[in-house]
Amino acid sequence: MNLLYLHGFRSSPRSFKARVVGQRMKEMGLAENLICPQLSPSPKEAMELVLRLVERFKPHELAIVGSSLGGFYATWLAEHIGCRAAVLNPAVDPFQDLEKYVGWTTEYQSDKPFEFKQEYVDELRALKVERITRPERYFLLASTGDEVLDYRDMVAHYAGARQHVIEGSDHGISEFPRYVDEVLSFCLADGR
Repeated sequence: MNLLYLHGFRSSPRSFKARVVGQRMKEMGLAENLICPQLSPSPKEAMELVLRLVERFKPHELAIVGSSLGGFYATWLAEHIGCRAAVLNPAVDPFQDLEKYVGWTTEYQSDKPFEFKQEYVDELRALKVERITRPERYFLLASTGDEVLDYRDMVAHYAGARQHVIEGSDHGISEFPRYVDEVLSFCLADGR
């Protein structure tokens, strides 16, 4: 089974959760099965890259973990490809939240500047999944203490999916090492 990890807005493959997933995959002897690209600020370019990276896999050979904006992307990809997805404090309507970031900003892990253009908001709208079609393909890990996104929107959007709602915590899920095995167990199970 191959695992695609998608980071959030202003984040990177060097993020805390990406590193935790990478370390756990290494410990399981599956490091070579992890795909963790740096995503373009352009949602259209980000999804084009990801589709190229995973085009060789059948749906049952791939699972996705997506955090925040990466969870939004993971949902679109799971619907598009037909694979499993674990979403970690996923953005449900990021185009509403990210409009305020139009202009220049920086990555969290490096302070590297990048431009988030107005057209990217429309690119996000084009990727919106109004309703998931097969809830059994999804696992939601959400925090009631998320200071960025409302966990109730996540719970409603992923209705019928397997859900683990953490009381408290934060947007970054500071105690993610406690939950990584649950996430990977869902993702790496036989998806047929």
